[in-house]
Amino acid sequence: MLTTITTDISYIGVDDPDMHLFESQYATPQGMCYNSYLITDERMAILDTTDSHTIEAWLAHLSEALAGRTPDYLVVHHLEPDHSSGIASALALYPAMQIVCSAKAAQMLPLYIDGALLEGRVQTVKEGDTLPLGRHTLRFIGAAMVHWPEVMMSYDETDGVLFSADGFGKFGVYDADPDDWACEARRYYFNICGKYGSPVAAVLRKASALPRLEAILPLHGPVLKGEAMAEAIRLYGIWSSYDVETEGICIAHASIHGHTAEAASLLADMLRQRGCPKVAVADLCRDDMAEAVEDAFRYGTLVCMAASYDAGVFTPMHDFLHRLTIKAYQHRRAALVENGSWAPSAAKTMRAMLDAMKDIEVVEPVVTLRGRITPESREQLALLADVLTQTPPQAS
Repeated sequence: MLTTITTDISYIGVDDPDMHLFESQYATPQGMCYNSYLITDERMAILDTTDSHTIEAWLAHLSEALAGRTPDYLVVHHLEPDHSSGIASALALYPAMQIVCSAKAAQMLPLYIDGALLEGRVQTVKEGDTLPLGRHTLRFIGAAMVHWPEVMMSYDETDGVLFSADGFGKFGVYDADPDDWACEARRYYFNICGKYGSPVAAVLRKASALPRLEAILPLHGPVLKGEAMAEAIRLYGIWSSYDVETEGICIAHASIHGHTAEAASLLADMLRQRGCPKVAVADLCRDDMAEAVEDAFRYGTLVCMAASYDAGVFTPMHDFLHRLTIKAYQHRRAALVENGSWAPSAAKTMRAMLDAMKDIEVVEPVVTLRGRITPESREQLALLADVLTQTPPQAS
């Protein structure tokens, strides 16, 4: 795919519609795209490459965009293999081309590329350094831990374009229409970048200080301009601060024989009847776990409902809470519902995992179910619904 973004900047990235499990863990039913760009100027600059599955197609796009010219630079914003697997091929094809990257990336390059190809061809840059291309000048912005330590971004001072590495990325193939950006961008952010809110917030502050910003060009997903770009920046401000995006409640349940799932459905109905503006329900045994993580971050209240299992908690709930832990889940309210026929243990385990997180308020009552739904358990769930809807956390 060869697309003109500005007069001198071309999109030369590649779609992989058959990539249905990104990073071997995230469902991508619409596939994935690997974005790469070319600046045509007195000196030609490639910005990032592609994944190993799509190198041939990427080289064809690159050749078409070069139109017989030879690239002077390959700017590496992010060394993760889904963006750097084409580096070796490009170095072999264009022996005069120089790699431009951060000092940390230069240290890591030999982990992925034969050192013989790199010898004498790596130019390191740091925050504030520039790369003159002729009419265009790239200014480099440090972006360590968004979401690897070697990451940098670059700003084209001529066109007011930010090359944002994995920042502002999303799951799915390339789409020039960003209207549906938020859904898959949210799932992408919290599952891939979510742990690194502080570094993301720091880069946002740098971006806000740019003299003008006409477009954001990420390594996954559509180019963002105008209102879509403004909305993406607004959402990144919320996400990176771990603030509540949408007023509502996420119910995540892990049920062995169906009784806990029945209780989750009943509680969801009770919350809606009490005016809760949004109730998202995730079946941790069957639904996309990454989407459950996304919803936990999106809403201000999380209800964890799980069966007891081996003197602990049913494993899908343990997996879910572990994922929240490693993604730095924080600043939220949580409620607990356990089910145990003979030795309820889920609530104790869930509370211990939540207590290890930052600023999580576990509200009372903790509800204990004993198998099927009874009039007594209905009363307990109704009381919990009353508490959860009295003072809900407000969205930013």
